[in-house]
Amino acid sequence: MVLLAVVLTVAAAPAFPQAQGPQTREQALAALKHADAATRAEAVVWLANRGAMSDAPLLHERLRDESPFVRAYAERALWLLWARSGDAAIDELMARGTEEMQSGEHAKAVETFTSVIKTKPDFAEAWNRRATVHYLAGDFERSIADCGEVLKRNPLHFGALSGMGQIFFQMQDYDRALAWFRRALEVNPNMTGVELNIKGIEELQRDKRGRST
Repeated sequence: MVLLAVVLTVAAAPAFPQAQGPQTREQALAALKHADAATRAEAVVWLANRGAMSDAPLLHERLRDESPFVRAYAERALWLLWARSGDAAIDELMARGTEEMQSGEHAKAVETFTSVIKTKPDFAEAWNRRATVHYLAGDFERSIADCGEVLKRNPLHFGALSGMGQIFFQMQDYDRALAWFRRALEVNPNMTGVELNIKGIEELQRDKRGRST
C-alpha cells in the first residue's frame, strides 16, 4: 500500500522573517557561494524575500547544496517566488481561493482561481492551485490539464511534477505515476515523500508481477 500526501501545494509557504545578512542583491549573489552554510542560507532568504522568478535558477542550484539546511531553505524559497504575483489584488484573490480550498469549498475555490487565471494567465501558481482543487474534488482529468499549464510556464515546478505522479497513481496508472515522480525527484532530490512513493510503487509492481507468475 502506498500512502500519498497531497503534493500539489494547498498553501503558499510562509515568508521568511527578515534577518541580518546580505543588504544588496550583489551581496546576496556572492553569499550564495560562500563556504559557510549559514551565510548561504541567509542569501537564500534574501532571494526568497526580495527576488523575482528570474532568480529561480539560483535557488534550484541550492537544492543540491551540501547542507540539508540550505537545501530546505531553497525549496521553501522557490515556493515563495512561485506564489509572488506582483499584484496585491491578485495576491488577495489567491489567499481567498486557498482559504476556500482548505475549507472544502471546491466550487468557490475553482471560481476564484479561474478569475485569477483570466486576469493573469501567465501566473503559473494560479494554475497550480486550481489543479490542486480539481485533485481534491476528484476531477483528475481537469487537474492533469491544469498541471500541464503550470509546466508550460514553469517546467521545473516540482510540485506540479509530483502532483502529476500522484494523480496517475490515484488513476492506477502506475507506469506514468513512476515517470512523473522520477521527473520531480530529478528536479528536486530532497523530496523524501516522492522517494517513498517511488519505492512503494516499485514494490507494488513487483508484488503484482509475482502474483501473475
